[in-house]
Amino acid sequence: MITVRPAAARGHADHGWLDSRHTFSFGDYHDERHMGFRALRVINEDRVQPGQGFGTHSHRDMEIVSYVLEGALEHEDSLGTGSVIRPHEVQRMTAGRGVSHSEFNASRDELVHFLQIWILPRRRDLEPSYEQRLFSREEKHNRLRLLASEDGRDGSVTIHQDAELYGTVLDAGAEIRHALRPGRYAWVQVARGDVRVNGQILRAGDGAALSDEAAVELAAAGPSEVLLFDLA
Repeated sequence: MITVRPAAARGHADHGWLDSRHTFSFGDYHDERHMGFRALRVINEDRVQPGQGFGTHSHRDMEIVSYVLEGALEHEDSLGTGSVIRPHEVQRMTAGRGVSHSEFNASRDELVHFLQIWILPRRRDLEPSYEQRLFSREEKHNRLRLLASEDGRDGSVTIHQDAELYGTVLDAGAEIRHALRPGRYAWVQVARGDVRVNGQILRAGDGAALSDEAAVELAAAGPSEVLLFDLA
């Protein structure tokens, strides 16, 4: 079974400096029908104006993954980490028992466009930690590249949950199949382009939940970028 979450149906917050689209309930947007999927709790598509950003704020008991599509995101946290995240880089922050951080557009003249993803951890009160890695476009070209996993295999960042995050950049006409083990679920999020997912067309910003499927089959109608979550 595949259930599509259309881009236009997402929650929306426009603060002037920030345009944010919420796949699941977040902040002032609350919908009991869309509280997350399995351990996946948040997918926010954010566009932040030049020189603007999120001042210092706190999180706890969440795995936070940032995936930049355009521009550069500057990050600082209470762990002493300072970094800039650019396209094809993945940042993972384990908030655990508590961490404070800030995120700003690192440019004075270009927008930053990114996805912020929250995944519920297996356990509460973990030791806060940070990780950032580059996954080149070539690694994701017409194939699924493992970006995040519980065991950190294949150079992926480590998340504290039985979940795997894959990314791919597809040419028009490219097709990929990802087998799902029995009892597994999937979420597909289209970052750019048009992709057919198990026969259903999804466009940029659309997401889809897959249950009781043997595999996820992606077929790109045009140049596309997609994230795929394999979930317990």
